[in-house]
Amino acid sequence: MTGKPNILLITADQWRGDCLSARSHACVRTPNVDALAAEGTLFARHFAGAAPCSPARATLYTGLYQMNHRVCRNGSPLDGRFDNLALAARRAGYEPTLFGYTDTAPDPRGTNANDPHLATYEGLLPGFTARQLLPEHERQWLSWLRSRGHEDATSRDIHIPVNATPGEISNAPTAYSKDETQTAFLTGEFMRWLGEQDRPWFAHVSFLRPHPPFSAPAPYSDMFSPADGPAFSRAADRRSEQALHPYLAYAMPRNDKGSFIHGATGPVDDWNEEDIAAMRAIYYGMIAEVDAQLGRIWAALKDAGVWENTVIIFTSDHAEMAGDHWTFGKGGFFDGSYHIPLVIRDPRSADRGGTVEHFTSAADIFPTLCERLDVEPENGLDGQSLLPFTEGREVVNWRDAAFWEFDFRDIAHQHAERHFGLRSNECNLAVIRDENFKYVHFAGLAPLLFDLGNDPMELRNIAADPAHASTRLAYAEKLLSLRARHLDQTLAYTELTENGPVRHRP
Repeated sequence: MTGKPNILLITADQWRGDCLSARSHACVRTPNVDALAAEGTLFARHFAGAAPCSPARATLYTGLYQMNHRVCRNGSPLDGRFDNLALAARRAGYEPTLFGYTDTAPDPRGTNANDPHLATYEGLLPGFTARQLLPEHERQWLSWLRSRGHEDATSRDIHIPVNATPGEISNAPTAYSKDETQTAFLTGEFMRWLGEQDRPWFAHVSFLRPHPPFSAPAPYSDMFSPADGPAFSRAADRRSEQALHPYLAYAMPRNDKGSFIHGATGPVDDWNEEDIAAMRAIYYGMIAEVDAQLGRIWAALKDAGVWENTVIIFTSDHAEMAGDHWTFGKGGFFDGSYHIPLVIRDPRSADRGGTVEHFTSAADIFPTLCERLDVEPENGLDGQSLLPFTEGREVVNWRDAAFWEFDFRDIAHQHAERHFGLRSNECNLAVIRDENFKYVHFAGLAPLLFDLGNDPMELRNIAADPAHASTRLAYAEKLLSLRARHLDQTLAYTELTENGPVRHRP
């Protein structure tokens, strides 16, 4: 490999980190992610920095923890002062090109009040050129389906399986085929663009699946049965789960069916164990569908003769509860929402087929790209470059725990604030989790502590147990120290002296 590399960043929305056959999942098979890992590096303990989509992607794109980028929820604007991976790539001479979406709400301070961009959080991350936008309304894909003879593809009702009623959990296939999914559409758009390139390129393919609604074409819709998969991580019943903490008692009944099955209404509390298992089986099939399209991309890169000059990063923005703890979606504090896959395949790497067991973060992607492209970030970052792992270098001073945040404020409607009697800036939590314990600190509610060695499913909160008071204090102090180290350092590493500004960035 010579010259400047191509960069391909692929995200598959809401893909759980344990759903890889390379990590010995009980039933899911992901041969194309596995093949990438065999030529690259698999990060087994990789975690999102936040949830849902906009906060998670803000961490991925900026290399900052939520405590610094302050994208608290879908609709929170991304401060225009922050650098990001697309802007950095431009400084390295690339034209970063997007296929899909970035879920970036623009900074309103530089935007006219009448600008329609201020009416959606599904904006474009600054620095990207959009070759094919595909936000959740999916209009471009629906138009493509109509051009292929699906005259009824006029709305998202196309996700309702054939002969199923709206809101029904069904493993019947969709009317569109496996070659006509949103994933296949974006893959085809990327492949067509790839054939036009005559210089080093930077592409971000941002797939929506396996994000719900949970439905899939044949053969993926019934590829798995409800009996497949590992045991669910959950209490004996919903009431016991909600009794674990006031946040769960608030959030679980507000888990809405319509977010997961197109046309459904009401809370997910109405779904029984069989319903949950059936939905998880469909989710597994959706993962298999995305993996198949990844195989098309690998083949296209090889056919174009650029495989050996392309750095590929495959990951997700956040994960999916998939029935664990009697819920679906993302948010809160359980691992199921935040443990995500990461594979980096760099042709110049020495450690091919390796697995990293250190805790890594979505915040590490941006600094990794900065080092690989030899560009300086324009503000302080919270993440660290992963190149020492991929290149077989000595790794020093690495983190010994995962850290993530979740903000459940409700600026527009104030539901959470009224329910708990809290101010908006008190409606948040932060998690520090290592191999032994997991500590969850709420700004305005009681904390949680889990002994992961004896309680891997996180079912027993021992924060109030006097026998574990010293452990709780130790982890609270560890979290406090982490936050103190990662307060915005952009100008803190600059000092004005009689000889002018002195700048040091570790």
